[in-house]
Amino acid sequence: MLDSKKDIKMKISRYIKTALIIGFLGAFVSACKKVEPSTAIDEQVALGDSSHIATATIGNYAVLRNPDYVRSGHFLMEYPGDNIAQGQASSDDLSRCYRYNQIPTGAHATAFWKQAYHLIAAANKIIAVIPDDASPASKQLKGENLFLRAMAEFNLVRIFGRPYTQGNGSNPGVPILKENSTDIAPARSTVKEVYDAVLADLIKAGDLMNSSNNNVYASKEVAYALLSRVYLYMNDNANAIKYADLVINSGRYVLLQGGDYQNYFSGVPENNKETIFCIKHTKTQDQGFSAIGSMYYSGQGPDGTSSLTTPGGQGNTGWGEVYASKTFVADLDKYPNDLRHSFIAPYTIAGVLQMNPKLTPQTPMYYITKYSFQEGIVTLSSPVYLRFAEMYLNRAEANAKLGNTQQALDDVNIIRTRAGIPNVTLTDAAGATGVLGVVLEERRLEFAFEGQRAYDLFRNNLPMVRNYPGTHSLNNTPTTNIMQTVLPTDARVVFFVPQTEIDNNPKLTQNP
Repeated sequence: MLDSKKDIKMKISRYIKTALIIGFLGAFVSACKKVEPSTAIDEQVALGDSSHIATATIGNYAVLRNPDYVRSGHFLMEYPGDNIAQGQASSDDLSRCYRYNQIPTGAHATAFWKQAYHLIAAANKIIAVIPDDASPASKQLKGENLFLRAMAEFNLVRIFGRPYTQGNGSNPGVPILKENSTDIAPARSTVKEVYDAVLADLIKAGDLMNSSNNNVYASKEVAYALLSRVYLYMNDNANAIKYADLVINSGRYVLLQGGDYQNYFSGVPENNKETIFCIKHTKTQDQGFSAIGSMYYSGQGPDGTSSLTTPGGQGNTGWGEVYASKTFVADLDKYPNDLRHSFIAPYTIAGVLQMNPKLTPQTPMYYITKYSFQEGIVTLSSPVYLRFAEMYLNRAEANAKLGNTQQALDDVNIIRTRAGIPNVTLTDAAGATGVLGVVLEERRLEFAFEGQRAYDLFRNNLPMVRNYPGTHSLNNTPTTNIMQTVLPTDARVVFFVPQTEIDNNPKLTQNP
């Protein structure tokens, strides 16, 4: 029988050494093998006892920390939005993510595809060896791997497949790789088929797993939270509300208030009562200039007199090349007391906002701090994937679409009250963009820089409008024309399937 979950977690330090050895051997073996599709099913590992299964599961969580997954995934999901502005051209492929100049050989799309399928294949090995009627501890581990597989598939279909609401999921999605699959080169399933697989995995994971307040591992409520998001993306509003309610009514999470909210991203991740699921990084796993936050912030540095938290010039503690967009800051500035100003750090000298002069017009340097300062380390963060505030705004959006306008505004106002800004009324909404518009604007402010904005617009058939300085203007003639509008039907809203995968798998088709 497997150890209890508590015992398993206590053994993590012992497993790390084993996991590192396994990872090294895996890399060595891969280097000696012929190139196969990333969906290929590699050799089975010995999973006959509890320690091996637990070790492998811990290793699967470690896959999330790989920069090919978490960093490349961030660029693919956040950089196509309108909350950020790239202030200068870069040779890194992240520029193409931002400018909508994707290519089939894009480095970040290729890295993410490969790493996500590596995670799916690894999760499949564990899912396959644990029967549904196993011990509670075994079922917990199976549920966690079902969640990891579902999360990876959902992110893949968001990045490489068109929004579900376009064609009701009939467009090409991504290959589905199940634990009993023998096809090493599967074709692309439809978006609907992928969503159906994700839903099935999450529902089963929720049934198998226990409740837990530990936000760095999957649990019943973690599965429910992602189900709420997936159903919302499908426009299945009743189920989006159902699963948001299950999380809200679980009593396991709270909205941080006041100073705790302002310091949301700087504490030890396990201590954060609002985070539902994050990708934990410890102090020894700080990525320095390769961290996500390095692109968003640069401080004056430890020169003996300056604080690390004081914004400074580029290249001190980070690259500092990507900023909050001018239009996002304008929306935030509608209420100067909005606590969400705490996640923006304007770079000023003697009270004067500094500009990045590498474009014309110059880009305002509004540094972003959601990926900085964890435990006092300037480039350390544990990226948050699901948090409690989203459950309220998922429910608000779903109610707005169902015509339950006051219920939608009630949830919006919970978030606004926490941010320290006035409530919005039905009269206010009628005079603005309607209740749905109010909800989407609140989602923009609350989840800025967390990889949701582009999807919120495109799945609601709304355009991405960038009318602010940034390198997207380099797409225009003249380059001083700062406007970029991307329609939800544009081919560019999804990334190309990596060309290396198509070369290795003739069944794959390319996005237009």
